[in-house]
Amino acid sequence: MTIIDSQVHAYEANTPKRPWHAVPNWPDHVTGDEMVAAMDKVGVDGAIFISAFSMYRYDASYAVEVQRAHPDRFAIVKPVDPDDPAVGDVIAEWKRTPGAVGIRIMLTKEPNRDREPTDPGLDRILRAAVKHDLPVNMLCWGNVDVGTAVIDRHPDTRFIIDHLAILQPRTPPAPPQPWADLPKVLDLAKRENAVIKVSGACTLSQKPYPFPDIWDPLARVFDAWGLDRCLWGTDWTRAYAVVNYEQAVEPFLETDRLSDSERAMLMGGACAKAYGWSPKKH
Repeated sequence: MTIIDSQVHAYEANTPKRPWHAVPNWPDHVTGDEMVAAMDKVGVDGAIFISAFSMYRYDASYAVEVQRAHPDRFAIVKPVDPDDPAVGDVIAEWKRTPGAVGIRIMLTKEPNRDREPTDPGLDRILRAAVKHDLPVNMLCWGNVDVGTAVIDRHPDTRFIIDHLAILQPRTPPAPPQPWADLPKVLDLAKRENAVIKVSGACTLSQKPYPFPDIWDPLARVFDAWGLDRCLWGTDWTRAYAVVNYEQAVEPFLETDRLSDSERAMLMGGACAKAYGWSPKKH
């Protein structure tokens, strides 16, 4: 089977050449080359490289560089700015970028991200996404109601919901009720223009590796959404303080809760379908 990680963030060290906007609790650098080495070690064939918003904001130049160096291993997704009146032109240009397979919006309860579903900037982005046939990654954890309203407002847009739409910790331990929003996530599955990333799931575990307590809630997600709409991913490196790369991969390879065909769909098939991209195996 072809294994595709639906969400990774690679980045270079914080330098004046490409300074970070913020310094998260991540390693000093996980370059594209280092990301490929981590993937090779555990048999991951390719990944969707999401340009790290916390570090680079709307500048996806590092992702473009890495994709150019490893075109067979990475496809790339860029965050876009709802406050940019020319965001439609930005999306048109991104569509022409080699390896570009999607764009991303942030709809969390944080300054500049907490927007109404009727926000004109969101409308501009989502209309342009349809025009240029790009799926829209949406981070709406902790704000699922707004995310749902946006999806319902734009039935022609293809949405890829980040991180199970469930707020995930950057540091251990997991919150007391990590799956509190699960009923909203299951209801969201009724939207046929959306698929969901099962990314960062191990960070929601209250048990040590191999995180046995994630499987019952995940089974409900798989049942509601269908495995052909569930995209496994690690969210490495955001999840760095909670799990290492190997620990985010191995439980899904080894669990007896998935058949071989289910595993192949969850760990690659659904992602290839959603983004229209597959890595080239050597």
